[in-house]
Amino acid sequence: MRKGGVLQAEIEVLVPFFDVDSMDIVWHGHYVKYFEMARCALLERIGHNYVQMKVAGYAWPIIDVQLRYMRGARFNQRIVVRADLVEWENRLKINYLITDAETGERMTRGSTVQVAVEIASREMLLASPKVLVDAVERALL
Repeated sequence: MRKGGVLQAEIEVLVPFFDVDSMDIVWHGHYVKYFEMARCALLERIGHNYVQMKVAGYAWPIIDVQLRYMRGARFNQRIVVRADLVEWENRLKINYLITDAETGERMTRGSTVQVAVEIASREMLLASPKVLVDAVERALL
């Protein structure tokens, strides 16, 4: 079981036809897109989305993605994608869990790691900028 986060966000996705392969199973690369959609919902909940990150002067490239497939999603299946914030002080680490919306069956799990890069200098920071840490602390209240 992956570590739960201090903040979570969930989205529901109805698997579209254009995400499946010839076997009617979601192509493996689309799971990263589903993670991104849930991550955006989580960042909105924190109150510090990608637009606000850029305005603050920071980019947040992903430096690591982990995926574990247990069962493939299929065309027209309703899935729930949950994003859990597990680290934010030195890097942004988010764990994900994809489940079947009807049965709750676990289908895919994973994680992403992002680091702050100062846009002006293109320097990677060794700690998260205060603006993100403050946003997380406000969201935790």
